[in-house]
Amino acid sequence: MIKYFFKRLAFIPLTLFGIMLINFIFIQLAPGGPVEQMMMKLENQNVSATARITGEASGMMEKRNSSPKYQGAQGVREDLIQELKKQFGFDKPAYERFYIMMKNYLLFDFGESFYQNKKVVDLILEKMPVSISLGIWSTLLIYLISIPLGIQKAVKDGSRFDLLSSWWIIIGYAIPSFLFAIFLVIVFAGGQYLNWFPLKGLISDNWDDLSVPMKILDYLWHMVLPVTAMVVGGFAGLTMLTKNAFLDEIKKNYVMTARSKGLSERQILYKHVFRNAMLIVVAGFPATLISLLFTGSVLIEVIFSLDGLGLLGFEAVINRDFPVIFGTLYVFTLLGLILNLISDLTYHLIDPRIDFERRSL
Repeated sequence: MIKYFFKRLAFIPLTLFGIMLINFIFIQLAPGGPVEQMMMKLENQNVSATARITGEASGMMEKRNSSPKYQGAQGVREDLIQELKKQFGFDKPAYERFYIMMKNYLLFDFGESFYQNKKVVDLILEKMPVSISLGIWSTLLIYLISIPLGIQKAVKDGSRFDLLSSWWIIIGYAIPSFLFAIFLVIVFAGGQYLNWFPLKGLISDNWDDLSVPMKILDYLWHMVLPVTAMVVGGFAGLTMLTKNAFLDEIKKNYVMTARSKGLSERQILYKHVFRNAMLIVVAGFPATLISLLFTGSVLIEVIFSLDGLGLLGFEAVINRDFPVIFGTLYVFTLLGLILNLISDLTYHLIDPRIDFERRSL
């Protein structure tokens, strides 16, 4: 297992390099780069994320693509265009830009944002507490709810409890997280009915004046609605996965053998079945955490005014802020690869019979 661990560790840089290269190529091919964005701003054209989403910018994009030069070149001096290209680093060939970027990324130097006048590292560190809070609490609650519920559904398969809980799971799975978040805002955050929870931010304005216990309560108070919105849509799939995994194991011959030896159902369930059935559940942990950290919380962050990494990455793509795009991509790809390796090690800890080193031979 140690040999397998170091082999996987050695493949992380190669995998990371390949992912960055593919995304770099696709980003270069996408129309409307930073220079064009700046040209449009100089001409007082609206290129905000809202304008793009509503379709106002689509017409401008078609008009821009039909011209062989930058749209902003009409009325802007050529020397200013060349200066902007130099400022953004587009005076160099693409392969040279990629080489410089990857060399700096090895030292975790992600450069500065094109538009926010801040280092990308500072932006990531600034937004990270929000996304980590949402991701960790949501993942923790999803697993704490889904695993016991899935086990009970497997044990009581076909019972009234199984049928009723399945209805609630289907309803929770069918409702998008952002729609449920809007419902929570309307009902509990001063929308129409109750005003029990705050609508904005991660902490209150008087945070510095609060005592330590009150700071903890204030933080949890702000997290209730966004985390609830993310958990409701996320626990359904894991619950059914847990149930099906346990049902498959319960029907196997070793369970009948254990029963014939006089072991209790609880001993069979948690001493033998649990270890085997949990393998498939553990496998999905890295993907669940990464999706909640980066992609799953974008709309939740918008609805509850939480300025996290998901919103940062989304706005960077819309505005073609390349340093932020590639910086966040690098960090999350590296984190995902490490979590996948940890997942394999967890497999081995749960069931020592699994030897990835032998399977890879």
